[in-house]
Amino acid sequence: MLLFLSVPQPRPPGARTRAGAARVARWRRQRLQQLRRLRGLLRGLRGRPVAGSWRRDRMALCGQAAGAASLPSELIVHIFSFLSAPDRLRASASCSHWRECLFYPALWPQLRICLRVSPAEQPRLEFLMRKCGWFVRELRVEFAAENYLSGGGGGPGNGGRADTGTGGEEVEALQLSTRWLEVLRTYLELVLCVLVSIRNNRNLQKFSLFGDISVLQQQGTLSNTYLSKVDPDGKKIKQIQQLFEEILSNSRQLKWLSCGFMLEIVTPTSLSSLSNSIANTMEHLSLLDNNIPGNSTLITAVELERFVNLRSLALDFCDFTAEMARVLTDSNHVPLQRLSLLVHNVSVMHKSLDNMPNDEHWKALSRKSTSLRVYIMAFDIKSEDMLKILKPSIPLERIHFDSYITCVSGAIVDLISRQYDKFLTHFILMNDVIDTSGFPDLSDNRNEDPLVLLAWRCTKLSLLAIHGR
Repeated sequence: MLLFLSVPQPRPPGARTRAGAARVARWRRQRLQQLRRLRGLLRGLRGRPVAGSWRRDRMALCGQAAGAASLPSELIVHIFSFLSAPDRLRASASCSHWRECLFYPALWPQLRICLRVSPAEQPRLEFLMRKCGWFVRELRVEFAAENYLSGGGGGPGNGGRADTGTGGEEVEALQLSTRWLEVLRTYLELVLCVLVSIRNNRNLQKFSLFGDISVLQQQGTLSNTYLSKVDPDGKKIKQIQQLFEEILSNSRQLKWLSCGFMLEIVTPTSLSSLSNSIANTMEHLSLLDNNIPGNSTLITAVELERFVNLRSLALDFCDFTAEMARVLTDSNHVPLQRLSLLVHNVSVMHKSLDNMPNDEHWKALSRKSTSLRVYIMAFDIKSEDMLKILKPSIPLERIHFDSYITCVSGAIVDLISRQYDKFLTHFILMNDVIDTSGFPDLSDNRNEDPLVLLAWRCTKLSLLAIHGR
């Protein structure tokens, strides 16, 4: 190494020309900086102290002690890019310098958060959203309240179940009511925390919000009773809705919007906040909320005409009308690849199935979108309504029955196996009732089991799940 330093350096090109004078001076300064760095490295190898910051935080060479602050920020960011998100959060507690590097925007292009609806989650959520909310590009937040419909919400042990008679039932109902109020109050605070942190994020490309599925099962009671107690004037709900619309209006790169099973976040006017340029580039749209009363819908056929590049759509089945199917078959729309439809007893009771697409509409949509596959999720729907919904030309790939009451008959299973044998890959049947005597209701004196015939006829079937208790 010393012999290398003693060799004379060659004359830089252009040294004898006037035009190269500036380049020569620049070249000499660069060479001088390189020599200084090399001398500093040699001093470190010899164990000599180096001036400046190198004396305070020496590099870990030849077994000597080193300080973390001696590494350049760019190098720390590159090293931490190999860590998983939970490990990055743990490492951010080491020191302020690491914390600054660990929340560099390049390390958090995607953020997926699964939250328990609990007050303990709020400080951690606020910290994470404060650090990443203003620059994250893909954000997915899932809310899950734990056991608030079970005995866990009624206190320790068996809660109010130890009492007998009318008094015990009243105690248990009071405990459940108190638990519901606490859950909803915390839920509103967590939602506000998420929306406030991303209200000015113009780089957001994917935004997904998912609520607990059991909220959907109890939504009618919640909206009319518990939610009015937690937010009597409706100020928080109105603030949440305004923030959601503000996020949509500020977006400049949004291509994925999904909001499912959230309480009163999306309104029939929310999508009007999207500019035409963003609506024209949107690729995925999911709006699942059966709490809209009467004939109101979250999106109309006229508004759907703006989403010409939509490849995936998820809606309540009662909102997917024949006019929407016609809009999706227009030549200016790209072919739709996936259509997810939610069929719920509450929605069917308040809305009509008269405007749903008929078999001809499904044929036209399948001709336009040759790779289209449909996913249907049914909650507590009656058998006669399912027979109206299951048109022969639907390219049904997945169907999921989930109910508190028995609603699946052998005739429905047989119809599915005959009509969708070329497409069906997933069949899921779940029931959450204690009495399983009629689960599923296949007692019509058949010699063949409809589920066995389903598995035999549907050659592409990859999942057949039956769950009950």
